[in-house]
Amino acid sequence: MKNIAFIINPISGAQSSSRKKLPKLIDKELDHSQWLPNIVFTEYAGHGVELARQFAVMGFEAVVAVGGDGTVNEVARGLRDTQTAMGIIPVGSGNGFARHLRIPMNPTRAIQMLNHSEPITVDYGMANDKMFVTTCGVGFDAHIADRFAASGKRGFATYLQNTIKDVFSYEPETYHIVGEDIDLTHKAFLITFANANQWGNDAFIAPHASMQDGLMDICIMSSSALLGAPGLAVRLFTKSISSSLFMDTVKSRDIMLYREKESPFHIDGDPVIMEKDIHIRIVPEGLHVLVEKRF
Repeated sequence: MKNIAFIINPISGAQSSSRKKLPKLIDKELDHSQWLPNIVFTEYAGHGVELARQFAVMGFEAVVAVGGDGTVNEVARGLRDTQTAMGIIPVGSGNGFARHLRIPMNPTRAIQMLNHSEPITVDYGMANDKMFVTTCGVGFDAHIADRFAASGKRGFATYLQNTIKDVFSYEPETYHIVGEDIDLTHKAFLITFANANQWGNDAFIAPHASMQDGLMDICIMSSSALLGAPGLAVRLFTKSISSSLFMDTVKSRDIMLYREKESPFHIDGDPVIMEKDIHIRIVPEGLHVLVEKRF
C-alpha cells in the first residue's frame, strides 16, 4: 500500500459547502488495497504549502490538491523538486491546471482516476520568487483577478460580471520583454505567460502550450483587442485565439518583463504584489503529477 494525503481547501470554488462531504466520498471511491489515505483541511493561506512539504518529507507517494488553481499552486509549491507526486480533485472556479491534464471535473471520477493513475513529470514556472503552474501575467486579466479577489464572491459568474463591468474602461499599458532572441515592446491589453494551455473554464489563451517542453508561451493581446472582442471571445473557447490578428505568441524559457509602473500581476489567477521588473522563467521537469494511466 502507498501513502496518499488529501489536502482539502474548505472554501475553494462557488459550492464550498460540499467540501465537508469529500472525506466520505474519498473513503468510498478510493481503492484501499492500493492507497492508505490521510485527509486534512487547510486553515489559512499558505497552509497547503506547509502540509504538502511535510507529507513529502514523510515520504508519501502522493499528495492530492482538493480545490482550484490556488490550492494546486500551494500543494505544488510544497512538492516541487521532490519525488512525491501531486494528484488533483478539481473543485475550484477555473481548474485550468487540471483541465490541461484532462483530469475529470467530477470529484467522483477524479478520485476513481487515482486508482488507475501514473506519475508524469511536468514543468513549472517562476516569476521572481513566486511559483506558477498554469499561467501568470499582467494587464486586464491581472486587473480582473484583483477585482475578483476583492469581491469576496467565488465562481465563474462573478468573474464574468467583473469582466463586463471593466472591459471598456481599462487602460492598456506598455511592456518591454527581453530574453534569448526576444526584444519586444508592446502596448498590450494583457500579456499571459503560459505553462498550461488555458486560464481555466476551457478559456484557451495558449492552445499550443505544453507542460513538458521546457518553454512558456508568451501571449500578447493587442491594446486594440476590443475592436475584435466578439471574435476573440469565440476564439478563446475554440482553441483558435493564437491565429487572431490581435494576438502575438512567442515561446521562451527565460525572460525579463519591464513595466512603466507597478500594476496588478497574477499568479495562477490570484493577484499578488510584484516588483516593477519581473524575471519569468520555466523550470523543466520539476513537478510530478498523477494523470490517467496510458495503456
